[in-house]
Amino acid sequence: MSKVTVVGAGNVGATCANVLAVKKVASEVVLIDIKEGVAEGKAMDIMQTAQLLGFDTVVKGVTNRYEETANSDVVVITSGLPRKPGMTREELIGVNAGIVKSVAEQVLTYSPNAILIVVSNPMDTMAYLTLKATGLPKNRVIGMGGALDSSRLKYFLSQKLNCNANEVEGFVIGGHGDTTMIPMARFATYKGMPASNFLTKEELDEVVKATMVGGATLTGLLGTSAWMAPGASAAYLVDSIINDQRKMIPCSAYLEGEYGYSDIFIGVPCIIGRNGIERIVELPLNDEEKALFAASEAAVAKTTSVLHEINAI
Repeated sequence: MSKVTVVGAGNVGATCANVLAVKKVASEVVLIDIKEGVAEGKAMDIMQTAQLLGFDTVVKGVTNRYEETANSDVVVITSGLPRKPGMTREELIGVNAGIVKSVAEQVLTYSPNAILIVVSNPMDTMAYLTLKATGLPKNRVIGMGGALDSSRLKYFLSQKLNCNANEVEGFVIGGHGDTTMIPMARFATYKGMPASNFLTKEELDEVVKATMVGGATLTGLLGTSAWMAPGASAAYLVDSIINDQRKMIPCSAYLEGEYGYSDIFIGVPCIIGRNGIERIVELPLNDEEKALFAASEAAVAKTTSVLHEINAI
């Protein structure tokens, strides 16, 4: 029997809960939200597809009753506010830091052994806050961003190759942001062969650029942030944890000397299994990639430093 809690019943949280149910990842999924009726309604909507889709996962929605989340194996935190017009970066971080910190403390009260997956933005910074505020070991706090960015890279790569998306591999490291992520085109493959065997440098550069503005592109088309791929990316991480799949998934992890950096959450390839982050995989970066990673780390560190400025930790 496995249990997963998803905090925040917005588009991303509800999608994550739905994917977990449809893929039968957990026996029970608790969807919790601060707004009365929202989690209950979305959980009921999901459950009304059970006989249509053939799953027996129980999805339950609750409002602010964290005792219902007790004994969760994994908790996905999606709660937080988007940046509003006129709101400074510091104000956004301050508001979301308060929300995420409160959520983490409440879920751990009832599920002290849970692994936490952070989706809330700014994601690398919120993952850092979660680790510092809770005192959890670093393997039990994971930032989702790299899984999502990598899925977008693979989509654009498959589009450029005009091939099945399941036959390409690729990943993104660095911060979870349009200007901080680093799509690793050099490591991209198609059926085990370098993608550069099939695409020109110019074509690979186009894939990289499309990946970096992938979120902004969808926001422009939808008028709001995307939710299908983010929700599925969080569920993908949960699946690897619950079923001890030990998949190599890029995600935001706390570094302690890896890649030459410490005391920061940033996207790197990780082995994800029953204990959360089982191992951080260090890539043999070339000089250009090292420079890009250094710039990304500096940008993430600058954003994360706001937590200290506002006394959030």
